[in-house]
Amino acid sequence: MALRSQLGLVPAYHFSEKPCSIKLDQNESPFDLPEDLELELFDRLKKVALNRYPELSAHTLRQHLANYLGWSAEGIVISGGSNVLIQALIIAAGLGQQVLTVKPSFSVYGLEANILGADFIELPLGENFSLPKAALVSALKKGKGVFFLANPAAPTANLFSQEDIIELAEAAKDNWIMVIDEAYHQFSATDYSFLIKGFPQLICLRTFSKAFGLAGARLGYALMQEALAEQIQKTILPFSVSGLQLTIGEFMLEHPKLTEKNLGLILLERERMAQAFKAFKNITVFPSQTNFFLFRVKDAEGLYNGMLKHNICIRRQDHLPMLEGCLRVSVGKPEENDAFLSALTSLLG
Repeated sequence: MALRSQLGLVPAYHFSEKPCSIKLDQNESPFDLPEDLELELFDRLKKVALNRYPELSAHTLRQHLANYLGWSAEGIVISGGSNVLIQALIIAAGLGQQVLTVKPSFSVYGLEANILGADFIELPLGENFSLPKAALVSALKKGKGVFFLANPAAPTANLFSQEDIIELAEAAKDNWIMVIDEAYHQFSATDYSFLIKGFPQLICLRTFSKAFGLAGARLGYALMQEALAEQIQKTILPFSVSGLQLTIGEFMLEHPKLTEKNLGLILLERERMAQAFKAFKNITVFPSQTNFFLFRVKDAEGLYNGMLKHNICIRRQDHLPMLEGCLRVSVGKPEENDAFLSALTSLLG
């Protein structure tokens, strides 16, 4: 066959969807739009001309984001989900070069690097999921390409220090595009876009899927210097973000108080869950700066299946390096978190 050999060597992205009434397995926001805003959005979507192409490079949504963030519209690139931007950045800087990250981390970095045939390098995290700073600096000084660092980290939920990130940005500045994946940054109240002015090779990658609650709309964006954005935009397929997606994104940015309210509720529930976890003596719960918890138990498979019997979906992580016995649970609505904690009590005592 004419297929490239790399394709057959790479497994597909895997997710097993289960029919649960309580869904806490994909780090989504538990909050949909209120009914009044939902109806208002649907009225606006009716006005989208489906027979016409959308804006070529999402300039209206870019301007909305620029106003929302206090950023230059010309320094924003928008795509149909941050996964698409990960692929685009590998095309821009990883092909024929290297893709560097840590492990465990977001699997799409390696998946896309391997599909595209880039030289993929993963360096294991240290104790307590700390950065392998010396090894990363060494790799950055020797190679060239694109370096992905999720901060807050996924699936480990921790936050790396500003000092370490600046040191890595300094090491990367000559030969690397450094991508700080800030998918969860609203939950940690962190924002590394301030580094972009001093590091023209640095990109902050973000999403509408988490704090904005638009996982179903598939919208991602990246902040960078204008000159770099001009080049990265070339790797995004023309007209690839639909008029429906753009309208939904613009609508959400017009209602910032809703995002702030939902974010506040999630943070309150995160703290409540963190306190509730302390009652369980046979669980190791790792500190979270995200909208999910990573935790370790003696029998991850057994607990996962037990949760399914309670009609609750959580996520197994025990197949990942360093995460033996680990599971992940998203922070849901109060009643969903209550059901999870009750099932945990029933299953573990």
